[in-house]
Amino acid sequence: MESTFEAVRAEALFASTLQMSQCPVDADVRAAVTSTLRRIGVQGCAARMATEFGDHPECAMTRMGWALRMTRHAYADSCTPEIFIETRAAVA
Repeated sequence: MESTFEAVRAEALFASTLQMSQCPVDADVRAAVTSTLRRIGVQGCAARMATEFGDHPECAMTRMGWALRMTRHAYADSCTPEIFIETRAAVA
């Protein structure tokens, strides 16, 4: 994982009620992460994920892979250098 933020976001999405079958868009992912972190916190997300890996490791592995892909995509734009370049060009 690239950062602690990435790990926390992926764990929160993993612990959320959002399902792969819903084909969520980036805004859905960000909303699910935010609401889950507010509802059960960072430790609650980690605990829920640990429980699932203990009870259903084969399903948990698939869900965590999905959660990582979705959070990386949903939050990628907020950290790309192109945004800062465009912002500076617009201000200049």
